[in-house]
Amino acid sequence: MDKRNLSVVSEFMLLGLCQSWDKQVLLLLIFFMLYLIIVSGNIVIMILIITDSHLHSPMYFLLANLSFVDMWLSSVTTPKMITDFVRENKTISFGGCMCQILFVHFVGGGEMVLLVVMAYDRYVAICKPLHYSTIMNLQKCIGLVATSWTIGFVHALSQMVVIVRLPFCGPKEIDSFFCDIPLVIKLACIDSYNLGILMNADSGVLAMICFILLLISYTYILLTVRRSSKAGTSRALSTCTAHITVVLLFFGPCIFIYVWPPSITWVDKFLAVFYSVITPLLNPAIYTLRNKEIKIALKRFRSYYLHSKRHINA
Repeated sequence: MDKRNLSVVSEFMLLGLCQSWDKQVLLLLIFFMLYLIIVSGNIVIMILIITDSHLHSPMYFLLANLSFVDMWLSSVTTPKMITDFVRENKTISFGGCMCQILFVHFVGGGEMVLLVVMAYDRYVAICKPLHYSTIMNLQKCIGLVATSWTIGFVHALSQMVVIVRLPFCGPKEIDSFFCDIPLVIKLACIDSYNLGILMNADSGVLAMICFILLLISYTYILLTVRRSSKAGTSRALSTCTAHITVVLLFFGPCIFIYVWPPSITWVDKFLAVFYSVITPLLNPAIYTLRNKEIKIALKRFRSYYLHSKRHINA
């Protein structure tokens, strides 16, 4: 058997975000607090939507799924990054590295499609309001969410089939805080230039298709809103603005990483932090601060909790 085809690297070394100990301590505190906010904020949204009957509609069903996806996306990389801030040797096993790649692209691909589904929901609600309850029923919503997960899984699996078969026998330093395909491919003991372009194109095509579909959907929505009454326009624009903001925050870094990859290391790290930490942090804030129903549901939940507490103390 040709030994060059065997991977002899059992672990990789993550260089992290910086090398300074003082900066790492500061970043540890910052990202630990951000991760707690991400988890707690998205859990609160899911609990509100599940427990409040006023929020049992397709839009909030999809929003609850987005919160779950955001929490999972951040959990794939952030806990490892946080623990590495206090470790001298920031290593990750070969299997752990492959798992990070699998789940980052599984959850990330699923979120791209889910954002398209949410745009479709708003398109039906605003452009075809009389048929909304018929088109966006519970069965249809579950099917669309299942489709987003399926596409994300197939996309991630197509990447893994190639990556896991690559020979790794030499350098093992990854200049980032997690394993990602462009960086891992560079460490393979083969001429990986063309393969890197192909793998980036795989992710880039999915990102661009979803982004184009989103642009088409929101263009139709905004054109319809422009012809609507002023009362309906304000609410529709508020909802769409929140959706469009989330789309730009998520797709912006992804497109730059996989469609037009930056050649500057710190820019690459910043974009990776943005879509894995900042976007899951901002999503709950954007939807809660701009959504009256969520804010009202939060007040109802708080009043119910305080009333139950007084009843127990009495």
